[in-house]
Amino acid sequence: MTIDPSLRSSGLLLAAALLAASMPALARPQEEPVLVEAIPTPAPVRLPADAIEPWRDEGFRTRFAESYLAESDVEPKLATSEGKQIQKILDLIGEEKIDDAIAALRKQVADESSSAVFDFTLGNLYFQADQLDDARAALEGAVKKFPKFRRAWRNLGLIHLRQQRYPDAIPALARVIELGGSDSVTYGLLGFSYANVADDLAAESCYRMAIVLDPRTLDWRMNLARSLFNQQRFADAGAICAKLIADDPTRGELWLLQANAYLGLGQPLKAAENYELVERLGQATADSLLMLGDIYVNAGLFDLAVSAYGRAMGLAPRPAPDRAIRAAKVLVARAAYPETKALLDALEKAYGTDLPEETRKDLLRTRARVAVAEGAGDEQARVLEELISIDPLDGEALILLGQERRRAGDFEKAEFYFERAEAIEKFEGEAKLRHGQMLVALGRYPEAMPMLRRALELKPSENLQRYVDQVERVSKGR
Repeated sequence: MTIDPSLRSSGLLLAAALLAASMPALARPQEEPVLVEAIPTPAPVRLPADAIEPWRDEGFRTRFAESYLAESDVEPKLATSEGKQIQKILDLIGEEKIDDAIAALRKQVADESSSAVFDFTLGNLYFQADQLDDARAALEGAVKKFPKFRRAWRNLGLIHLRQQRYPDAIPALARVIELGGSDSVTYGLLGFSYANVADDLAAESCYRMAIVLDPRTLDWRMNLARSLFNQQRFADAGAICAKLIADDPTRGELWLLQANAYLGLGQPLKAAENYELVERLGQATADSLLMLGDIYVNAGLFDLAVSAYGRAMGLAPRPAPDRAIRAAKVLVARAAYPETKALLDALEKAYGTDLPEETRKDLLRTRARVAVAEGAGDEQARVLEELISIDPLDGEALILLGQERRRAGDFEKAEFYFERAEAIEKFEGEAKLRHGQMLVALGRYPEAMPMLRRALELKPSENLQRYVDQVERVSKGR
């Protein structure tokens, strides 16, 4: 077993752990404030007697007894013979004989009366070799033998972080602080652990302490802003972002954080300005451009939205096409037909044959709706026929194609498509209604009535009932 020499210092291990850490989730939407009448300030609640007598707790009494020890006593002692043994092991490590060192350490830790230093050294060797389960077991043995072993608690906390065991990392890192290890990194990692168990208030407190001890590290301020987002304190988060941007206006992630604050404050167009700035900095992501497109759609700026979606699809790796397809459906519903076609063209250009089948079907249905709206019957028929060639059981496409053929006066072909859709259980009611309506228009009432009654049975409504009754009266009056 060999170890990368660059990983031998605990400081670099801390840095590695920090770099491996992912960002907590972004802010949730802001809710409208609720106004309530003022109420008198309540009197302080009296706590039961046992709640203010912590010395009754066994854990408190143990910690209180430990407090008689010197605060510098956070390292276990070594007997003379153990000191010689640990020196031999350190020599083996220096000679890169890691397997021999581990074997010697395992022999030592098997003796429960041996110093916790052996468990700690074994845990560090496993940690540096990325054998995290073994490292965790060894360090747990070290703190069990010597509960005030601060360095062992610190590395144990780091291992829990590396394994994303955040609930376990919290007490380990808190113990480090309790034992006097109140440095900025420990507070920052403790805040990160709290953030990952959704305790944003505790995370905020830890990040603030980290900033007090190390005001120059940007990560602590950024994570503080995220904890404020999660508490829906968007104005406070935005103020932090503004300060960070003033200090370093070239970092795109800071502008993105501030954009999230604007969204939380209900100011989407201000957020859009940030997304545009990030793109000018050359740091746009597919997500930021898709969000920009969504903002423009909601604001009715359809041409700008299409441009943003197109730029997002031009990035590598390409984003999933779902957001753009969803936007196309919104655009066609808002009668933005030229922009809808432009967006669909951009989708086909970006993905070509890589479009998933369901997405391809959605795209074709949207094209068909545009063709219907623009009165382009031939284009609608072409698109729908392509859709049916992909999925012969697409009832919606069959019904739309039947309606298109009816408008074109090809009633025989329309009846053929309606009958195909009627055979699909999910679309039977709609298909029989459209088929029946066509027969009524052609004056074929006796043929229409069974279809309309079946449609009413499958999709009962007052309007349809009145229509069926009217058709039946007309039919009987002939």
